[in-house]
Amino acid sequence: VQLQASGGGTVQTGGSLRLSCVFSGSNFDWYSVGWFRQTPGKEREVVSCTSDSGRSVYYTSFAKGRFTISKDNAKNTAYLQMNSLRPDDTAVYFCAADRRMQAGCPTDDRYWGQGTQVTVSS
Repeated sequence: VQLQASGGGTVQTGGSLRLSCVFSGSNFDWYSVGWFRQTPGKEREVVSCTSDSGRSVYYTSFAKGRFTISKDNAKNTAYLQMNSLRPDDTAVYFCAADRRMQAGCPTDDRYWGQGTQVTVSS
């Protein structure tokens, strides 16, 4: 399984970005997907997750109302639409996938993609 994240960049406060995560190497329909982020000196944290079908979604408190996760099984791609971005959203964002879920997100045995940098300027 391979995951390729893209779509990061630099935006001003209040701006939007859409991250994409392209999946390959297995049947995407079987996999739940999660988006995570990490800043220097901090642990990686969950942003949002979705089930294999895309019908069940989970958002952390800071993502609710601003971010939207989606999964297009026909395109083998998951997305994270991020609106109303703030400087504290600055981080490297990662996508991950697993066939199993735990607490609404792919388990710790998840496959990881490389990160994509998101920078929000004030």
